[in-house]
Amino acid sequence: MLKWALIFLVISLIAGFLGFSGVSAATATIAKVLFAIALIIFFIFVVLAFMAGSLAL
Repeated sequence: MLKWALIFLVISLIAGFLGFSGVSAATATIAKVLFAIALIIFFIFVVLAFMAGSLAL
């Protein structure tokens, strides 16, 4: 998912450079949402890892 966020970020930067502001804004929003979802999933896995580690003791 982080890969897709980076792809949309690159598309947004290229579209912004070429002057397509509507496309740039849309892809930037998609990139932000995908990055936020990836960050949330990362934190969930970190919490689950700590919980599994404390149960193993």
